[in-house]
Amino acid sequence: MAESQRPPEPTRAQWRIGVVGAGRVGAVLASSLRAAGHEIVSVAGESDASRRRIDELLPGVLVEKPSSVARDCDVLLLTVPDDMLANVVDVLAASGSLHAGQFVVHTSGRHGLAVLDPATAVGARPAAMHPAMTFSGTELDLGRLPGCVFGVTAGDAERDFVTDLVADLGGRPMWVPEERRTLYHAGLAHGANHLVTLVTEAMEMLSAAGGDDPAGTLRPLLEAALDNALNHGDAALTGPIVRGDVNTVKAHLTDLAANAPQTLPSYVAMARATMARALADGRLLPIRGTTLTRVLDEAVREAAAEHPVRPVPDTTTRPEMRG
Repeated sequence: MAESQRPPEPTRAQWRIGVVGAGRVGAVLASSLRAAGHEIVSVAGESDASRRRIDELLPGVLVEKPSSVARDCDVLLLTVPDDMLANVVDVLAASGSLHAGQFVVHTSGRHGLAVLDPATAVGARPAAMHPAMTFSGTELDLGRLPGCVFGVTAGDAERDFVTDLVADLGGRPMWVPEERRTLYHAGLAHGANHLVTLVTEAMEMLSAAGGDDPAGTLRPLLEAALDNALNHGDAALTGPIVRGDVNTVKAHLTDLAANAPQTLPSYVAMARATMARALADGRLLPIRGTTLTRVLDEAVREAAAEHPVRPVPDTTTRPEMRG
């Protein structure tokens, strides 16, 4: 067949999209979808930060109330915080802002389709599409979306639509069953959010040790450790716990208690978790594990004696706290 006689390549549908929640995630995803050829008809965002993001990432897009945004679009993207999502869906459904055949997609990691039941009840088509990414809410995020995994939950009838939407964002879908959404989200939060806490505390330790560039000191070590962990799992574990260096761990605990006590609880918790994994794969002898456990327990007792936890007073019955 000659070049001029070939049928045109099929194209994906170009959707009219509305966004409720112009936070760090919503504004970036909307900007990316706009660049992919979709029309962002309107967006809802009330805070000053949201308005700035709209101006920077979605210039010219109308800013409307959530109900107006929902009425005017074929695809409604709900990018509000997890704990607000159910209420937003309830209000939009009760106000008649949602319509049959409309795709209603949220970006919550924790929630699946059940939170969208009020939308489904009026004939909307539900989907969950959570980006496994941390967002700054700036143009920098646009370059990070290609290759990003999206935790997706959708019915068979919405599967092709969500697959195309993720592809337009440059992402890859990970299909998560409804009953596993919370576990999926916990894995991401544990790996990313707790990593930030862990790294920050490590920098505090190095600063207390006199380091003038703790980030620069840690960067090559952490990058190598992260790559090794992602590629090899537990086999990447090194250090005094795995080797059973009891005296080294004991010295760590003593110095942390004296110079960076705020980091001691997480050090102990991670030491216990590391020890359990090293015992399970046989690299740490049980007798060493028993000794390490005793050392960790003693450190916890000494810290508690040095800084006893005072009970939090019950203020729920005070008149000024009511209503």
